[in-house]
Amino acid sequence: MNRGAVYEQGAVDLLEAAGLRVLERNFRCKLGEIDIICSRGQQLVFVEVRYRRNPRYASPAASVTAQKQRRLLRPAQWYLQQQGWSNTRPCRFDVVAITPSQYGREDEIQWLQNAFTM
Repeated sequence: MNRGAVYEQGAVDLLEAAGLRVLERNFRCKLGEIDIICSRGQQLVFVEVRYRRNPRYASPAASVTAQKQRRLLRPAQWYLQQQGWSNTRPCRFDVVAITPSQYGREDEIQWLQNAFTM
């Protein structure tokens, strides 16, 4: 399993432990990709998993720029349309930011709920 898959699995484990139900992983369409799509009740949660090996350049959370947010919005809108949920389900965008461990400690995982809006 490659490093990205390991971190995405860690994010899935975190989300499921918090009571979210994973609907899709690595959802791809012609408009882009979403790492994880979950639900909590009627609410859909689109999750971007970010890992930065070297946090000197930007934290994983800070790397989700306005441009990246727009790139996530398009496949999310497509997903909603394909499911017939265009304006009927509340949704949010979360970011799971992972910073590598240092000195033998565990990786730091930060879950930013409702990190940005549609």
